[in-house]
Amino acid sequence: MKVDLFDFELPRERIAEHPANPRDVARMLDLSVANEIHDRIVRELPDILRPGDLLISNDTRVIPARLFGKRGEAKVEVTLHKQEGLGTWVAFAKPAKKLRIGEIFKVNEEFEAEVLDKKDGGEVTLRFNKSGADLIAALEKYGVMPLPPYIRREAGGDDQDKSDYQTIFAQKDGAVAAPTAGLHFTPELLANLDARGINRRTITLHVGAGTFLPVKVDDTEDHKMHAEWGSISKEIADLINETRDKGGRVVAVGTTSLRLLESAAREDGVVEPFEAETDIFITPGYKFRAVDMLLTNFHLPRSTLFMLVSAFAGFERMKVAYGHAIDNEYRFYSYGDCSLLECANKIDART
Repeated sequence: MKVDLFDFELPRERIAEHPANPRDVARMLDLSVANEIHDRIVRELPDILRPGDLLISNDTRVIPARLFGKRGEAKVEVTLHKQEGLGTWVAFAKPAKKLRIGEIFKVNEEFEAEVLDKKDGGEVTLRFNKSGADLIAALEKYGVMPLPPYIRREAGGDDQDKSDYQTIFAQKDGAVAAPTAGLHFTPELLANLDARGINRRTITLHVGAGTFLPVKVDDTEDHKMHAEWGSISKEIADLINETRDKGGRVVAVGTTSLRLLESAAREDGVVEPFEAETDIFITPGYKFRAVDMLLTNFHLPRSTLFMLVSAFAGFERMKVAYGHAIDNEYRFYSYGDCSLLECANKIDART
């Protein structure tokens, strides 16, 4: 499909710079009923879902993956985006031309990395002088939260973002971008979901910085997704299958949860345990195997995520919904509002 089909005009003032407070008063555009649109808030989610439904969230935790340092006297900024070993990460460097293989990127006297490899698109492979828990500790001390480029901050970041840009589900270090649909949840909302009889579980997909990259090709067929590591346990996979067998719905919190669930699903819709990388790229025409509903934020024009929601709920349906959201001053992107979608394109086994 032509990427231009997924373009739309978004006024700059619609981009949220900070999250709603409290988080569950964010607005939610409810498209869970065919041909209807309702303006709600996230706090109403338990009233829309049904007892026996299963809510699946991503429990990855964002690390402060943006580092400012030097190569000699030249200033260089790197954003880690994919772990390749206990002390080795692939990163985007800016300006990448100032780093050469074998040179040292120095954050300070005690924290540095050697450039092992260099690729197109500003990608470099870095081996740090710390690894494992020591590397995470150094990132927590010296790194900055890797906010998307459309959220305006000073170079040093905002301390409030260290808590704002983590979800309530965050447990497992490894993401360099937040699974932002999860940012809307509060302890009170989770308690209300539990009281309603809605089951909840988490899976893990370590979101990479590639999620921010624009689609630069003219046709979706030519776009290459960055791979991200994910995990679904046998216990969770069995519960998903049992839920569907009993008539419950699988509700993905965010596109990261959805992409992992779809990666783990067989062609007949059965979800299997999963522990691997996935580079699944979902565009209109895809038939969904594992997910019945999706809670997701509002996405960028021409982005892989807008393509995904167009595949999930229907291209024309999403064009109308996004027009409604813009006209009614919904807040967009990572810190913005969200929509609740029903799948319009399932495999035959799921109908």
